[in-house]
Amino acid sequence: MTNSPILTSPLHADIAKAIDQAGGWLGFDAFMALALYRPGLGYYARDARQFGQMPAGVKGGGGDFVTAPELSPRFGQALARQAREALQMSGTDEIWEFGAGSGALAQQLLDALGEQVARYTIVDLSGSLRERQRETLAAHGAKVRWASELPEKMRGVVLGNEVLDAMPVKLLARLGGVWHERGVALHEGRFAYADTPTELRPPLEVAGAHDYVTEIHAQAEGFIGTLADRLEAGAVFLLDYGFPEHEYYHPQRSMGTVMCHRAHLADADPLADVGEKDITAHVNFTGIALAGQDAGLEVLGYTSQGRFLLNCGLLAGLEDASLAERTMVQKLVNEHEMGELFKVIAFGAKGQAVWEPMGFAAGDRLHTL
Repeated sequence: MTNSPILTSPLHADIAKAIDQAGGWLGFDAFMALALYRPGLGYYARDARQFGQMPAGVKGGGGDFVTAPELSPRFGQALARQAREALQMSGTDEIWEFGAGSGALAQQLLDALGEQVARYTIVDLSGSLRERQRETLAAHGAKVRWASELPEKMRGVVLGNEVLDAMPVKLLARLGGVWHERGVALHEGRFAYADTPTELRPPLEVAGAHDYVTEIHAQAEGFIGTLADRLEAGAVFLLDYGFPEHEYYHPQRSMGTVMCHRAHLADADPLADVGEKDITAHVNFTGIALAGQDAGLEVLGYTSQGRFLLNCGLLAGLEDASLAERTMVQKLVNEHEMGELFKVIAFGAKGQAVWEPMGFAAGDRLHTL
């Protein structure tokens, strides 16, 4: 697969240099990291608007995709009820949010939780997004701070909405019965896929002899391990789209899950328009759960986003809402919208008493992992 010439932007030139320095072949995870996070140039590190309900060219638009907090403030209000319970159960008063995007979720949580939160820390690599977040959260003043990396020790409730899907993944391709790692090379001045035999394998054997492309998630699982090492007290709630392992590596899912998003349209070619669109992969929630468990975290629950939000009181007071607001809430919970594809997984810090968060009171699916 090939696409536009590589020297059309400084980012393309940087990636070309990285490919050359790597001997002519760059693993897809390294390519994805540069495409998304190269300082000043990557998709999330540039001065552009990624989040919004309407694409550029539409009045009030300018975004490439919309996340749950932008759909309805009731998303953050429901999550706040869960966060309040977790703060009380862990005896902490801080929230840590990873990849806070536009700042909409932080604003909803801070408005709902009030004085129960002494400090709200946003961990975000994007300088341009930080400035947008500062504007959104100006009313909360000194309570909010920003960090580019985790401290050695932390306490509180950790939140991540659509964070894991943006972490770089390795691509694996079974071709003619032989597993390869798929990377990026240069071919006639263009980016192109290139495969090299590998000992890497998916965590499950994929039945059949047909060609098969998939991902493995070392970085996301490593992130969970780091959280486990540094979280002294508190809980972790991660919301994202994905599947348990047996669904993720189903024989029929032969083209993998890597997708790109731009102007509210999706495509499956991450080598095109590099730096101008988002690149994501679905989450293997079994791998995330095992990574947390192996690192000493307690897995507290796993369920669909729809069930989680309903358990957290999403519908409270909805009878008085406008039709437009009710429509947005339906998008959050309906199975054919975000309610089923998106999942929620929760962990408790090492050594804490096990408890059942309200978000998993009905419909917990831990047994499916």
